[in-house]
Amino acid sequence: MPTDKLPAASRPRRIEVQLTPVDNARLANLCGALDENLRQIEAAYDVAIARRGDLLTLHGELPRLHAARAALQEFYRRADKPLTVEDLQLGLIELAKHDDTSPAAPTLLTRRSELHGRTPRQNEYLRAIQNHDITFGLGPAGTGKTYLAVACAVDAFERQQVTRIILTRPAVEAGERLGFLPGDLTQKVDPYLRPLYDALYDLMGFDRVAKMFERQCIEIAPLAFMRGRTLANAFVILDEAQNTTPEQMKMFLTRIGIGSRAVVTGDLTQIDLPRGHKSGLLDAARTLADVRGIAFTQFTKEDVVRHPLVARIVDAYERAAARQAGGES
Repeated sequence: MPTDKLPAASRPRRIEVQLTPVDNARLANLCGALDENLRQIEAAYDVAIARRGDLLTLHGELPRLHAARAALQEFYRRADKPLTVEDLQLGLIELAKHDDTSPAAPTLLTRRSELHGRTPRQNEYLRAIQNHDITFGLGPAGTGKTYLAVACAVDAFERQQVTRIILTRPAVEAGERLGFLPGDLTQKVDPYLRPLYDALYDLMGFDRVAKMFERQCIEIAPLAFMRGRTLANAFVILDEAQNTTPEQMKMFLTRIGIGSRAVVTGDLTQIDLPRGHKSGLLDAARTLADVRGIAFTQFTKEDVVRHPLVARIVDAYERAAARQAGGES
């Protein structure tokens, strides 16, 4: 159909964006090598961008043009240093989820000064952790449940609200068993705890984390090591909690002492317990739903901030599970 025959609301339009203040270094950081960053913004908003100096001309449908213009202006504001692919992807996700009516994102004291929630629900999660002694974060992979919990632990330690950070996971993964693995118990479970180490290194730096381990300010251990302890003045995170039993979950939650805060994270679609065993996370979500002082944040695929394919993978599995449930019923 010829363009002039289209309804006025859907005709392709053109708008111009003058980036100010004029700064050639900032403009180069925004555009990227061979304008690669502009190509990503084009793909995200389905518009065409032509550049001539500091003047950008955008072509496309009007609502998309306004969104793309806002994105260009925001990334230009951030372009005091080169923008990586990760910066672009996370920034685009953040802009897509932005809600002007949402409260401001909590500020966290970590080595990554730019760290903050990328979606309204992530910000809700951060506020829940800061305002409750026990917080549950449930949802699919890639939603930031564990990473943001570790960031809150680092923040609480840096603000001297706690004296220790304790991270724990049940040593059950994807049907694997520990007995055949080489080494002692610590060496056997270490691979299962590696994501927690990685988050700490990213948020505090390798050398600082190593020193804190030496001073026993940070402890990472399998859940079985928590039995019989009372954890006072500590920030405690139980990760992969879908693989706990109800008895283990009760044991963990009753370890919390004076001045401590706990975060429990897990994905109820990835339970690796033997068949017939009930998940402690599922049991806790039902049992503690109305307990005052405990917060629950339920993430969805809309909160995934990894590679864009991850959200589509999560969506595909959810649809498949729904079809299977419908067939069984």
